[in-house]
Amino acid sequence: MANTSSAELLQAEAELVRHSLGYLKSMALHSAVKLGIPDALHRCGGAASLPDLLSTLALPCSKRPYLSRLMKMLAVEGIFTAVAVDVPAAGEGVATVPSVRYGLSPVSRLLVSGSGACLSPCMLMGTSPLFLEASLRLPQWFQRDGEGEPAFAMAHGESPYGAAGHDMEFNALVNEAMGSDSRYMAELVVRDCGEVFTGLTSLVDVGGGNGTMATAIAKAFPHVRCSVLDLPHVIQGVSAHESVEFAAGDMMEYVPPADAVLLKCVLHNWSDEDCVKILTKCREAIAQGARAGKVIIIDAVVGSPSHSQQVLEAQVLMDMQMMMLFMSKEREELNWQKIFMEAGFSHYKIQPVLGMRSIIQLYP
Repeated sequence: MANTSSAELLQAEAELVRHSLGYLKSMALHSAVKLGIPDALHRCGGAASLPDLLSTLALPCSKRPYLSRLMKMLAVEGIFTAVAVDVPAAGEGVATVPSVRYGLSPVSRLLVSGSGACLSPCMLMGTSPLFLEASLRLPQWFQRDGEGEPAFAMAHGESPYGAAGHDMEFNALVNEAMGSDSRYMAELVVRDCGEVFTGLTSLVDVGGGNGTMATAIAKAFPHVRCSVLDLPHVIQGVSAHESVEFAAGDMMEYVPPADAVLLKCVLHNWSDEDCVKILTKCREAIAQGARAGKVIIIDAVVGSPSHSQQVLEAQVLMDMQMMMLFMSKEREELNWQKIFMEAGFSHYKIQPVLGMRSIIQLYP
């Protein structure tokens, strides 16, 4: 400490407090979504004073005085905007009194329900009790010798897939989160990356859940016949789509033939060895037509030079989450390249055009 100034020490202390209490940011965000605050602000035209916001929320009287503290914290973090305003005073002798008007920021606009870009289900899954309980096992997991099981399995005795297989509430949460992410991503992919689907006549979305992504692709590109492959409990009860077929199966064993195989945020759930097995099945699927097809991967490529510090931070947080859930990872380009070559592919093209994620086109 002798060589560190008092100002540096005090700044370091503030940083430690900020990180040690960082879980409160997550739970404040979780609370805002559960309380419907983004939707309430949207109904108010995108911004509202605290009294106006309170009038639209179903809060008990005993908790209403505390809402200002939740909003202040979320505004400091950039989830909402906060603008100081003067409002007419109720009493005599004072014309106005200071107040704060809270509004939707670009971040919280992604939490407004009813829009194609609503990511609230993703936020609720990431802060769900099953995930949080698993995170509390990380110190114990690091201290345990050997590969063993991931922290999620230590906490719950099974994998997230196992939990979703019998816990209908968790399964619904996962499906809603994956569906909302697919709607959001599909809009961006179709709008900005349509050339990826040029020349295709068929596509199978492996791990495509309820078909949200495949449906968006089929709607935007009617010449592409789309199908979804996923586990039986995932597609059970999924409403039939006119433009999308569903097949129950295990991608480790078989992938239906198509011009293109889509893997959206699938491979980061799996080890390198399993990724090679999955991609080998995908290579076999695209090799059965008159001409060789391609595999389209939507996933993170960590550390791209074009990424901002915020994007990099999001990627390394996602990497920790994958480690906690599956003992898998987010990958840098060299990791991807090794997997691609081992699975028998000859070349690939990475487009870092989707924020935290990239589009990778993979060719045999």
